[in-house]
Amino acid sequence: MLHDENKTNSRKGYIAAVFFSVLIGFSFLAIKVCQKYVGSINVLCYRYDFAFAVSLVPVATGIFKIRIKGRPKSKLMFAASFYVGSMALQVVGLMFATSIEGAVIFAAVPILVKITAAVFLKEKSTWRETGFICLTVAALIVMIIMGAADVSIDPTGAFLLVISSIAMAFSNVFTRSARHDYKPSEITMTIVVMGFVVFNLIMVIMSFANGSGAGDYFEPLGRPSVFAAGAYLGIGCILLSSYLMNYMLSKMEAAKAAVFGNVSTAISIIAGIFILGETLMWYHIICTILIIAGVVGLNTGRERKEQGN
Repeated sequence: MLHDENKTNSRKGYIAAVFFSVLIGFSFLAIKVCQKYVGSINVLCYRYDFAFAVSLVPVATGIFKIRIKGRPKSKLMFAASFYVGSMALQVVGLMFATSIEGAVIFAAVPILVKITAAVFLKEKSTWRETGFICLTVAALIVMIIMGAADVSIDPTGAFLLVISSIAMAFSNVFTRSARHDYKPSEITMTIVVMGFVVFNLIMVIMSFANGSGAGDYFEPLGRPSVFAAGAYLGIGCILLSSYLMNYMLSKMEAAKAAVFGNVSTAISIIAGIFILGETLMWYHIICTILIIAGVVGLNTGRERKEQGN
């Protein structure tokens, strides 16, 4: 009976992982639309504005029951703080570095998660599982570098992006650790509220410093394309994806959940080929097959072992 329950939970986690990968995989299209008209900090604000506004509906109607009073809050706050901090560092880092640098560095997040999970959660991986994690990371990095016309390293940007990646790894670990005290919806709401407050506060401070008015903030939203892209980034890529990631982390080990982020990046690259008309190269096919093989191998090896026992 316990084995059947674990198998069901595992299956639910994988279903959530697939939806998570697809949602994040197409986020780059929405980001490109927004960045034609506004800067990165505006995009972040729009994302959390939409996420916050829409999240009020399930909370008000009781679909999301948020109860954090009387529970230990340190792990919850750490999980949300590292998540929001990671996104802030990512935005600042990409002001100095290229998106190629960022993609390469973030591809290594599953390895960082594996290390931090082993230290703080005592989640041990076999050599086989470690090999599959490294396979997905290496295949994605090769795909990104092969598709880049020029790869240069900016020390400041690279440093900030590395710190951002480490922060995301810690967020995954603390989220995994907080699963015993909080539901995925409660962790998601904490992240959404914190991000909404932090990034809008930064935007207000920047507006005062630059002498710009509220029009610069709201005017781009009058464009249907920006409004739709902002809504997708907020509702799909913040609210839903955060919930799905938190749900995944409640059902599977941190390193296994993190590796689906690399699947998202691969989806982004492949989507660019079919939607934006970018050229399909031989290494796209090979590296995508290797990434999928790594994810499948990582998430099936232990299950076979458990079934054999």
